[in-house]
Amino acid sequence: MATRPQRPPAPIRGSEFARRRRQLMRMAGDDAIMVLPAAPERVRSNDTFHPYRQDSDFWYLSGFPEPEAVLVLVPGREHGESLLFCRERDPERELWDGVRAGTEGAVADFGMDDAYPYEDLDDILPGLLEGRGKVYYHFGRDVEFDLKLIGWVKRVREQVRRGAEPPHEFLELGHLLHESRLFKSAAELRQMRHAAAVSARAHIAAMRAVRPGMHEYELEAELQYEFRRHGGRAAYAPIVGAGANACILHHVDNDGDPRRRPRAHRCRCRAPGLCGRHQPHVPGQRRFGREQRQLHDLVCQAQRAALEHAVPGAPWIATHEAAVTTLTEGLLRLGLLKGKLEKHLKDGSYRRFYMHKTGHWLGLDVHDVGDYRIDGEYRELEPGMVFTVEPGLYIAPGSPGVAAKWQGIGIRIEDDVVVTADGHEVLSDGVPRDAEAIEALMAGDDAR
Repeated sequence: MATRPQRPPAPIRGSEFARRRRQLMRMAGDDAIMVLPAAPERVRSNDTFHPYRQDSDFWYLSGFPEPEAVLVLVPGREHGESLLFCRERDPERELWDGVRAGTEGAVADFGMDDAYPYEDLDDILPGLLEGRGKVYYHFGRDVEFDLKLIGWVKRVREQVRRGAEPPHEFLELGHLLHESRLFKSAAELRQMRHAAAVSARAHIAAMRAVRPGMHEYELEAELQYEFRRHGGRAAYAPIVGAGANACILHHVDNDGDPRRRPRAHRCRCRAPGLCGRHQPHVPGQRRFGREQRQLHDLVCQAQRAALEHAVPGAPWIATHEAAVTTLTEGLLRLGLLKGKLEKHLKDGSYRRFYMHKTGHWLGLDVHDVGDYRIDGEYRELEPGMVFTVEPGLYIAPGSPGVAAKWQGIGIRIEDDVVVTADGHEVLSDGVPRDAEAIEALMAGDDAR
């Protein structure tokens, strides 16, 4: 019997979006202006479009979900600092495409100080740029909008002889904004816990569904069904790798031969705005083979070693270094590597079996924004940061000098971790990792 859908937390309130805007404007200063266009719609074919996803920075500051919109922040402006240019209400288009907020809704429902029709952007924005010394903007993201902004600045410059004061400094918006996004609020963490819980349910459903001879896309369907019935969506194309496909880090075709044994699947669930991610390793025969078990246990050991360093004050790179050391020691013990530990760590020869970092920032984006280094040194972890811990091993078919029994096994075990004041919290703790618990779950025993 299917479980009841996971109840989502309350949406992030408009007051939080307003707080974010105020914080950004304080950081930018009174002579600045910030311009953020919404993500454009993307044509899939002819007159059909890909599902719309709002630009993450635009969403972070506004919560506004529609295309054809521009957020303009003007610190200290007497008649309102937060302005939104957006589509007006249009009953005919809304009949086809859905209800729009319109300019009135932008103020009433999204907390903007003022709103204007999107078509008025060309007339109004040059006047907002005039008298501002600094322009913060994401240059290079949208070439078409880049040219529009350049044209508006040029129009202000053409009025210099009449006393106009054009901007004289152009700065990358992400330099200010992305540091703020790196630290998650209590409301964001509630959303991420929900996404992680939904993702856990989906992965458990997929694990229970595994049978020899299944197609990869059948397991993908189990994941997608659980995501949607709990109100989430996949944050990226699900990766379901059977047999040797588990050694392809971003295998997304999910059409593998059913004669192969499913060994790995991973996907994030995206609740409204924020991501949660898991990657368990699953034995296709519902029990681990000897070599599978040895590598699986080693990856589990590496993850435990990495998590010991997921604490405030530890360098971000420490989790990766701990995982690499543990994996390399294990590969030497199993005979997949030979020689001295120090040599392999120094020359990076372990990378033939473990070629990626052990984690990355997580938030509105799967690979979220935020600097990993400050002044050339890896930054220290601080409370409120969320990142993945995801060690793995990939023994590709045809690996030179590797016994056949190891080849074609790919394993990654991945969790979402938030740094707390005194340690860390594993947001994705709802899926079993150790081999006995996985086998018990797949055999129908709910004990973890």
